Amino acid sequence: MDDMPDGSVGEARTDPDELLAFWETARFRGKVVRTPEVTGLGVAGTLVPPAWSFGDTPELADALLALVLDGRKTATATAVVEFEAAGEPLPVVGDLSIVLDGLGRPRALLRTTAVRRVRFADVDAAHAAAEGEADGSLESWRTDHERYWRRVLPALGTQVGPDLELVLERFELRYPTARDG
Repeated sequence: MDDMPDGSVGEARTDPDELLAFWETARFRGKVVRTPEVTGLGVAGTLVPPAWSFGDTPELADALLALVLDGRKTATATAVVEFEAAGEPLPVVGDLSIVLDGLGRPRALLRTTAVRRVRFADVDAAHAAAEGEADGSLESWRTDHERYWRRVLPALGTQVGPDLELVLERFELRYPTARDG
């Protein structure tokens, strides 16, 4: 299981009005904008963040989103070539993003807290555990991610292997929070 930054699962079906309505709520409840009456919205409060889905199927998008909403998934891994193929910049600390469910509906606001670039062979057990998938072990992480990338990377002209460049991202769930649920 892995994550696609380009929203390929649900982006085409995402209702722009629904996305804007989600952002209107999430930017305040997620504390992106604290006191707009005093300080104004600022850039972070006005621009709707990029929206994307985890995985490459609606089912995988929903399963991984559920882990995020449960607090079990606080990290993700994406092959660098996936960002390049989508024409997307690599994430940076502080980035905001809206995660869509398998039907393309906005469900979560995330803020990137750490980013590092590593080879597939160099992913560590702490990152695997932070992804919150399967049994949380590095072994299951490698098996599941290799399976995913064997499915999606050939279409991008790349194969999975020990030297595959990855972006490992840590994030925090800003909205919804436990008090919003």
